This record gives sequence, C-alpha cells and structure tokens, in this order.
Amino acid sequence: MFTTFRGGQSGAWRVTLVAPVKGEALPGVPALSITHSASIALPILPSATSWRLAGVVSNLRYVERTEKEQLAASAELGRKEATRAALIPIRKSAAWWELTQEERRKIFEDKSHHIAGSLKYLPAIARQLYHCRDLGGPFEFLTWFEYAPENATAFEELVVMLRATEEWTFVEREVDVRAMRED
Repeated sequence: MFTTFRGGQSGAWRVTLVAPVKGEALPGVPALSITHSASIALPILPSATSWRLAGVVSNLRYVERTEKEQLAASAELGRKEATRAALIPIRKSAAWWELTQEERRKIFEDKSHHIAGSLKYLPAIARQLYHCRDLGGPFEFLTWFEYAPENATAFEELVVMLRATEEWTFVEREVDVRAMRED
C-alpha cells in the first residue's frame, strides 16, 4: 500500500509552514492531501500539485522486541482531536548507507536514543514512518506526525531532541512541513 502526500492547491490539511531544515526546500503550498492506494497516486491535474512524495509502510528496523511492543502502543493516526500535523521528509548520506545494519542500530539507538527518547511523547503524538528510498524520489523517509494543539510544545521538544543526535549528522536533506485541519 502506497501513501502519497501531495502539496498543492487543495487537500484536507491546510499547510502553515514549509521550511528547509537541511538542504533544499520544497515549494510552499497552501494545502496537503494524503492518498492511500495500491499504486502511487499521480496528480489529477499537473498544475494543481507542486510536489508529490510517496512511500510505503514497511517492517520496523533497528528495533528490539521490547521496543517494537512499546512502539505498537502508539496512538492511531486520524484522531479527531489531532488537528495539527507535520510531514518531515528526510534523505540520509551515503556514509549512513555504507554502514552495516548493526552499525546503524548502534548510532540510531545506543548513541542517539531515537526510540527511547521518542517513547515519552507517545501516545500524545501519533506517527507513521514511510520508506521511499527504493522508489527513486528525492527522500528516503517520510514521517507523518499528528497531535492535538495542546501537544504542540511536546512535538517541538521531540524534533529538537531528534535533531540534536549523532544520527541526525547523517541527514543530508530535511524539510519541515506543518499543517492543520479544522476540528
């Protein structure tokens, strides 16, 4: 199942920010739509879409059994109260991909505490990771977060924490897309 995020003129989410964190930005857009389908969704009208990012949910990587169980307790996307969201597409460096799985795990969790540090923000902040490295797009990961307005400060703490890790030094490109929908 592919998930396609389209930045353009229409969509259920009103975009409030498109900002480069590292590397090239995406074009600013007023809206964001999300499509889930058996194939990558193409724009209906090419002029209505400024950018399209697609990914797939895959198996969890770099996790141990207890971490997998803890992450499974994450809140579901689409909660009524979760009217704020962030799409954070990321591309990592060739140096990251040259590491073995074990070396990446050591940086990801043993040094950067990506999972352990993130767990305290669950279930208030729901998230889903989409893999897209093998799809040939400009990013390798798309992470979609949803949260209620009262959890906005916690979300900011989460992204600051993740960007301060050794793992983040391998990021070549990251864009921060924020959005909101009406209750």
